[in-house]
Amino acid sequence: MRDALPDLTKRGIFAVGISPDTSQTQKKFDTKHGLGFPLLGDADHIISETYGVWGEKKMYGKTFMGIVRSAFLIDEEGRIIWAKYKISPDKTIPELITSR
Repeated sequence: MRDALPDLTKRGIFAVGISPDTSQTQKKFDTKHGLGFPLLGDADHIISETYGVWGEKKMYGKTFMGIVRSAFLIDEEGRIIWAKYKISPDKTIPELITSR
């Protein structure tokens, strides 16, 4: 996402990340990766549950609850005009751009 920000901006797309992490953890992540877009907190999972992205995940044989990596394009009136669930980070931007 970070590398695509100039192209997204030209297309009038504003990027925002949302995670259940604390603001301190998000700040460290942003500093480490130089994201260049805001990260919003969702510690109580209200946003994640509303968008259907808080769910069961499995890793190394263990099951736990977490964010299902997803991307949404929301228009100026708040309508979801594109959604992709279980998307890989390297495919988010190409799929978003070809959907427009």
